[in-house]
Amino acid sequence: MILLSRMVNESEKNNRPPNKLIREKSPYLLQHAYNPVDWHPWGDEAFNKAAKEDKPIFLSIGYSTCHWCHVMEKGSFEDADVARLMNETFVCIKVDREERPDIDSAYMAVCQMITGSGGWPLTIIITPDKRPFFAGTYIPKESRFGRMGMLDLIANVKELWQLRRKDIMDSAEKITYALSSASEIQGEEELGEAAIKETFERLSQIFDAGHGGFGYTPKFPTPHHLTFLLRCWKRAGDAQALLMAEKTLQGMRCGGIYDHVGFGFHRYSTDSEWLLPHFEKMLYDQALIAMAYIEAYQAADKEEYKKTAQGIFNYVLRDMADKDGGFYSAEDADSEGEEGKFYLWTTEEVRNLLGEDDAKLIIRVFNLEEEGNFTDEATGIRNGRNILYLKRPFAEMAADFNATEAELKNRIEAARQRLFIAREKRVHPHKDDKILTDWNGLMIAALAKGGMVFNEPAYIEAAKRAADFILKKMRDENGRLYHRCRDGEAALSGFLDDYAFFIWGLIELYDATFEASYLKSALEFSNILINHFWDKDKGGFYLTSDDAEVVLIRKKEIYDGAMPSGNSVAMLNFLRLGRMTGNQALEQKASQINRCFSKVVLQSPHSHTFFMSALNFALGPAHEVVIAGDINKDDAKDMLNALKRQFLPNMVILFRPCDKESPEITRMAEFTKNLLCIDGKATAYVCQDYNCKLPTTDVNEMLKLLK
Repeated sequence: MILLSRMVNESEKNNRPPNKLIREKSPYLLQHAYNPVDWHPWGDEAFNKAAKEDKPIFLSIGYSTCHWCHVMEKGSFEDADVARLMNETFVCIKVDREERPDIDSAYMAVCQMITGSGGWPLTIIITPDKRPFFAGTYIPKESRFGRMGMLDLIANVKELWQLRRKDIMDSAEKITYALSSASEIQGEEELGEAAIKETFERLSQIFDAGHGGFGYTPKFPTPHHLTFLLRCWKRAGDAQALLMAEKTLQGMRCGGIYDHVGFGFHRYSTDSEWLLPHFEKMLYDQALIAMAYIEAYQAADKEEYKKTAQGIFNYVLRDMADKDGGFYSAEDADSEGEEGKFYLWTTEEVRNLLGEDDAKLIIRVFNLEEEGNFTDEATGIRNGRNILYLKRPFAEMAADFNATEAELKNRIEAARQRLFIAREKRVHPHKDDKILTDWNGLMIAALAKGGMVFNEPAYIEAAKRAADFILKKMRDENGRLYHRCRDGEAALSGFLDDYAFFIWGLIELYDATFEASYLKSALEFSNILINHFWDKDKGGFYLTSDDAEVVLIRKKEIYDGAMPSGNSVAMLNFLRLGRMTGNQALEQKASQINRCFSKVVLQSPHSHTFFMSALNFALGPAHEVVIAGDINKDDAKDMLNALKRQFLPNMVILFRPCDKESPEITRMAEFTKNLLCIDGKATAYVCQDYNCKLPTTDVNEMLKLLK
């Protein structure tokens, strides 16, 4: 294990024994295993120790690729004076937010309630019975510019704990009660067309017409905003919706948020122009952004969107794929102690690598400057280092170089490959190599969708390997999902997002392969989700199962943030599965999710764009298509290929083999039993909103029925 070996070497150098995190699997926890802070993992041992020693608990939550988590570790948790005071005053617990989203969700809500904002590292001080009384994020060693430092914080908490315990306990009680009250989500009305229009209007108001995206600084990709806008365009023919989506996708692709040398997208842009990224790369971003480009390619038929999605997959399959089939979680922003160092270039480096002519091309195309265009955050100085970015797409620059677009792209690609080979020799950022079921579910969905739309078997095969890995390696003896796998150990009972996102991946994988086993698994996991996560009284899904640990409260979430919420994804999953199998009970569950969260969603509809995409499907028009035929024959392939290129987000497809008397699909979707080939030809059965058209063996007629 490379990471652990590195830590052992550091331990020998510092002559420091490890703390209790050394036994953990999480890369984030292992990063802190040799801190002088006596860290404990979350568990009974730590809470019992706090109760026995009558100490509050210092709870620190972060993740392994978090830049400011690294800064706080170096400045505070590696500091001998801070560590000594922490160990004297607290029992200290470290939590990986990606391993325990339930803990993170509960205490992040506390932080947002107390401070009005949140982020990571998340710093919470709690009583031995887990009730919070202080919340913050990054805390430096010493107080500065109005921000309290660790030394002062520890002294203040110690005094309060000793002299004003009742005030602390009263505050903890009030905070916990307020959190519980705020979590009571209940709506009554069923949202409809007006909610979709309101969401579009809100997005229009915050759209950056100059650079694309929403809001100004920092600027996040939020790809479910874009897929929602594509659905608005499809639904109402609104050119503005398509313009907003395309402007954003083009801005992202040209900006420094895109890795022009190795592909894939960085986490977000710190400016409004997509130029200066926060350099970490997250698996879920790659998956969700790829899906936005795939759908834009279907809608607008522009090759650049296809190439961008393919670039993302190139990066993921090259750098983030485990040998057993799963996908790793993230890559750090930092290398050699500096944010972005791996990705930056000086003009001198480029000239030495490429020679004068090709260097001139790259410097001009990607806007490199002699003094550098990247400002060091710590010093405010430009050290000659550059982020590669485009001011215009290649097609618009070709004439500047007296070349065709193809000639320019070929020259740039040859130079890019040489830069990539050179960059590979640098010290790479840390890679978080844990495999998470939910994030893998998103990547399975993206690869399956990309493989289907681009007719690329390699993507579908990669999606199948990842799905099969989860089905074989990340389930317990009862068939329920585990959340995390690392070093061959699958552990931590699955959360709502694990089920919702993996079901999404399985649905897309069925669409790409028509292997009925994937649809069967999607239905099985849907039943587990309903049996163990559904709120039988008020509707909606809890984040945790009915037999999981309750951290403060049992939460339900609907906010579509960096990732869509599990409830939003489950709503769309159930609508699709309901239409695919004729199971109205699943559609009823989707309707209950709509009603359950309606009040919260209406408060900020543009913060729930994946939910709105599900609502768009529910409102229709939606199509159900069954192709009956032999999947190996050209007539069936022609029909399926014609469907795959269309942007029909509210369509479900089933394939009914005609060469088998009782194929498995007819047992899951009984209505397909009598849908047979006409005259031995592949036959399309098209229905719209429960109304079926006459079957056809003609591809063009099938497409007409879908308009």
